[in-house]
Amino acid sequence: MEFLVTVAEFSLWLLLIVLFGFLSVVVFEAWRRRHSNVSVETVTTLDDPKSIKPIPCPHITDPAEKYLSLIVPAYNEELRLPAALEETMDYLQDRASRDKSFSFEVVIVDDGSVDGTKRVAFDFIRKYTIDNIRVIPLGKNQGKGEAIRKGMLHSRGQLLLMLDADGATKVTDLEKLENQINAVAREEYSIRNPASKDMDFKIGDVQVSAFGSRAHLEEKALATVKSCKLLF
Repeated sequence: MEFLVTVAEFSLWLLLIVLFGFLSVVVFEAWRRRHSNVSVETVTTLDDPKSIKPIPCPHITDPAEKYLSLIVPAYNEELRLPAALEETMDYLQDRASRDKSFSFEVVIVDDGSVDGTKRVAFDFIRKYTIDNIRVIPLGKNQGKGEAIRKGMLHSRGQLLLMLDADGATKVTDLEKLENQINAVAREEYSIRNPASKDMDFKIGDVQVSAFGSRAHLEEKALATVKSCKLLF
């Protein structure tokens, strides 16, 4: 009988130890995530090669100053970033010259790069001014998702779009996405404001989120390669 009592006490103590350990892990993880979030939110400045002092970032809740913000998350993109930015700026400036109502900014989020990514970005700021190209430094690498989120939070555009730093997506393709977002936003705006005129509509008046993938382009490319093999 005493043996059974001893086993029961031992089991109870073991259960308590396991439970205490589990609760400790949960509490520590909650503290870690909270601490991490605080450190992430401390980045609120822009980098400018012509200014000694950091420049305060705008916030997404501020009134929009641009029509389009292109967010470019960049981590060690020293080699691929220049070509992507040149193509992007050529497109944006050409569009702005044809449409005087079109305004833009390119927001490069340096995700803790250890190569010359920041130097490349600074070269483009000197060429196109900080009003058109901005750099947000994250200090340490926090991942592509956080880089995009940070760029979105501190952009000045009515329309916020993400563009890869490696040029994987052509900037001219973004116009197709923009047109679709515009169509959805206009329809939603007309439903909410039936008495309003179409000229009163701004794309920033309606919250629309679009997510996509280039998988269909890869499938198309693969099908083309297979067709070529059949021909030969």
